[in-house]
Amino acid sequence: MKITILDDYFDTLRTLPSFAKLRGHDVTIWTDHVQKVDRLAERLKETEVLVLIRERTEIRAPLLRRLDTLRLISQRSVYPHIDIDTCTERRVIVSSDLHAGTPSYATAELTWGLVLAAMRQIPQQMQSLRAGTWQMGVGHTLRNKTFGVHGYGRIGSVVAGYANAFGMNVLVWARDASRMRAQADGYAVAASQSAFYEACDVVSLHMRLVPATRHIVTAANLASMKDTSLLVNTSRAPLIEPNALVQALRAGRPMMAAVDVFEDEPVHETTHPLLNMEHVVCTPHIGYVTTEEYDLQFSDVFDQIVAYANGHPINVVNPAVLERA
Repeated sequence: MKITILDDYFDTLRTLPSFAKLRGHDVTIWTDHVQKVDRLAERLKETEVLVLIRERTEIRAPLLRRLDTLRLISQRSVYPHIDIDTCTERRVIVSSDLHAGTPSYATAELTWGLVLAAMRQIPQQMQSLRAGTWQMGVGHTLRNKTFGVHGYGRIGSVVAGYANAFGMNVLVWARDASRMRAQADGYAVAASQSAFYEACDVVSLHMRLVPATRHIVTAANLASMKDTSLLVNTSRAPLIEPNALVQALRAGRPMMAAVDVFEDEPVHETTHPLLNMEHVVCTPHIGYVTTEEYDLQFSDVFDQIVAYANGHPINVVNPAVLERA
């Protein structure tokens, strides 16, 4: 089969042990990012199987209707970037393993790295040292502070454990079932979302981006945070109301932010406001970008392709396609 992989920025996938699962197939890998429909349609005109790296490229109806040979989209996790209805209409199977039992430890680790980087001003101190000015300020200790986990799922629960190990007081806000799990794990639960944001010294967001969570963090929530607090987002930027974080930081509540995700990615404009704020630490959406995490994820993605080639698709999110076959 003709397989195309998009957005493999560093041509990493072919170096993974799991890539051997595609042996015998005609695989094309693109290392740049393209979103324009005409260019994508040209690249994908002979593609039978499309491999996506998370949500880097949107696959919408105008593109899908020009891909006559496409039969399978294989990826991992949620799929807000894919027009599932049009895929079904076009008889394109979408296979996506939602990996219910496996958290992204890579993302959890980066989250904690960002917490430490922001609270101890690590990037700024490095820049000061390189400039020959030695120390540039005084950071903050984590122990005995309140660490807020908004969204107590697979990653959120791991990060809560890290906070607990650092001697922090963990406070959770999430949907009802998740709050019950947090309480069963021994963590305190806030009385309300408003009370949660008011109480925390650090808030870390750990939710999938679905209609119910889009813009769930409001400007009022941010404005109610302490003037010494930190907001961390390694999940998705649209969990926060548009422009609310920038405005809140300018107003001084929260005082700091550490973000790995942005509204429009990739970010190439050095004038982006978050990149130019003294108390903000930014990374380019690298939460899950480790060799080990890639091999774990793409082993599943490639298994889905093998299953399809063998006539038994798995992890199908639009089973109506199979019913019409």
